Amino acid sequence: MSNCCKINGCNNESNILAVIFDLDGTLLDTERVTRGLLNEFLGKYGKEVNKEREEKKRLGMTQKESAALIVKDYQLSLTPDQFIQEINPLYIQRWRDAKALPGANRIIKHFVKNGVPMALASNSLREYIYAKILYHKGWTESFSVILGNDQVKFGKPAPDLFEEAAKRMGVNAMNCLVFEDSLVGVKAAHAAKMKIVAVPSRGESDCCKLANVTHNSLLEFQPELWGLPPFDDWVDNTLPIEPIHLSGLYVTGSLLETKENVAFGIPDQVVGIYFGWAKVDTDTNFKTLVSISLDLSSVSYKKANVWFIDANTDIKSEQQMQICLVGYIRAWDNKKLGSVEMEKLEEYKSIAKASLDLPSFSSF
Repeated sequence: MSNCCKINGCNNESNILAVIFDLDGTLLDTERVTRGLLNEFLGKYGKEVNKEREEKKRLGMTQKESAALIVKDYQLSLTPDQFIQEINPLYIQRWRDAKALPGANRIIKHFVKNGVPMALASNSLREYIYAKILYHKGWTESFSVILGNDQVKFGKPAPDLFEEAAKRMGVNAMNCLVFEDSLVGVKAAHAAKMKIVAVPSRGESDCCKLANVTHNSLLEFQPELWGLPPFDDWVDNTLPIEPIHLSGLYVTGSLLETKENVAFGIPDQVVGIYFGWAKVDTDTNFKTLVSISLDLSSVSYKKANVWFIDANTDIKSEQQMQICLVGYIRAWDNKKLGSVEMEKLEEYKSIAKASLDLPSFSSF
């Protein structure tokens, strides 16, 4: 855990009484399932996505704001409303395949279990929020308040959404903790004078400047640092997680992405020390420890180092590999594996080996 908690006001005297979540990119991986959809749509009008322009994401914008920019940028013979009417059914169809981001189900269940009031506050229309969470068991009932930008005067970065969420929960804004992934959302929470946990999506690192604490994923969140009930699901220094599947080309200790599978097919928020099972061309599964870190010099901006736990494992280089991560050990600390970390490597391998023999992990 970063010590920015102490610097920016994260402590057990914060008196947090309720939490407010953004949806897209914070709890739900909608971006990946809709990736490429805009290019497909533009193709019907003889246009092609400008990758350089699209890298400057419209994260946190309202749909109308985003639509107006797209129509203008690509000189479409449509009004923003016509664009929305044509593309929305395509988005709705894909939203059903959007998966919960790492730690999302865990944190929702934890707060429900401990009676912590929760709200969803998204820059999407309220009907779209329900369309996105419909396929996630228990989500709709878990939030006492669900707000879209059509229910307030101004969407993010104005504070209206967060202020209204707090009001409906009957909690003072200063006693709310907000989870956000975008700069637009963090600005809104900051304007509402709320505490902020940033879990930035790619290209949104600027939101860290206004947040009280920044995590690479929700798995890093420690409720007790905010005076909230701690998690009780760790098993002998490891955390069972919902399976995360990644694949790529295994080359001398690293997993490399392919053109068809940039960033190994995993969300931005999969960062840290994990363990699980690896499989190559054979039917044999190998116990493995995996370190996934950010690598801003690469196209995928992710680097995955792979270590096989059993001493007799002999895997030839340059083979396609599939990995199923089933456990989490700790966060990535923004450091390369130096001499001190290398000493810990054997400890991590030992922890992973013991855990993979437990029913909680071996069933995968």
